[in-house]
Order: sequence, then C-alpha cells, then structure tokens
Amino acid sequence: MRMHVAINVKELEASLAFYTAFFGTEPTKVKADYAKFELQNPPLHFSLNVRPYESRGVLNHMGFQVASTEAVMGVRSRLQAAGLVALDEMNTTCCYAVQDKIWVRDPEGNAWEIFFTKADSEFESAREVGDEEVCCVTPAPTTETATVTTQSTGGCGCSSN
Repeated sequence: MRMHVAINVKELEASLAFYTAFFGTEPTKVKADYAKFELQNPPLHFSLNVRPYESRGVLNHMGFQVASTEAVMGVRSRLQAAGLVALDEMNTTCCYAVQDKIWVRDPEGNAWEIFFTKADSEFESAREVGDEEVCCVTPAPTTETATVTTQSTGGCGCSSN
C-alpha cells in the first residue's frame, strides 16, 4: 500500500520545479495539466492537478494505492461493514490512468480514494472535457452506495446499489 495525496495547483511548471527539488527525484508522469511522483521512501503517490482552487482549497484528495482490484474490493467491504458510504468507480479513466477505485468522505468532507492502477492512458478522464467534476473530484456524499463504471464511449454510467 502506498499513501496518495493529490493537490490542486495554479502553475504546473513552478510546482514541478519545487517538488522535483523537494523530493530529490523527477516525476514519473507529466502532462499539460497533471504530474505524478511515485516515491519509494517514504512510499508516496503524489499528484499535481492544474485546477482552480479558490472555492475548494489546495487539497484535492487523499488515498491509498493498492496492488490489485481485489484489494480495492476488500477495503470496500470493510468500509461498508463499518457503515461508511463508498462510491465505486471500476474500470474508470482518471489522472491519465485506467483504474479501479472506491471513494469515501470523512466527517469534514475530505475525499479519500482506494485505487488500483491497471494501465496508463493518454486521456485525463473519460468524462467530458471541461467538466469541473472530472477526475479526482468526488461527487457529494449520499446515503447509498453508488457504482460508477466508465463506458468505452467515454460516458459515465451511474446506478445505485
């Protein structure tokens, strides 16, 4: 398991220069609006998302990267047994990767994801370009668990469980 922290930034180049020096290593992925560092010591998956953050703040979300879809589903079962609401996003394209993931929000509204990265993608998200609720921004909490699957047409199909 590797800790995951995603922050919103206004200027990717300035943040890349800072975090490259701060971590002492080059990022593992850089796109026009996204960058990722995968550190081994400490184990950290740290991403920069170019997004306006005046209303949301600099923290985008936190989470854990795990080794398999089975691990994601195991955490989902545990969280649901504990009475926490989870949002499933299986086989979704997010942050330039195809992932299986679940989301929860803590009592303060902070988003946490548990995810497994299946493959790299050339696209940030399978959702509409310009959609403010794209990748790495979770929907508002609900009283039901929702299952979200991204379809090959690029749309998002949601259904309650």
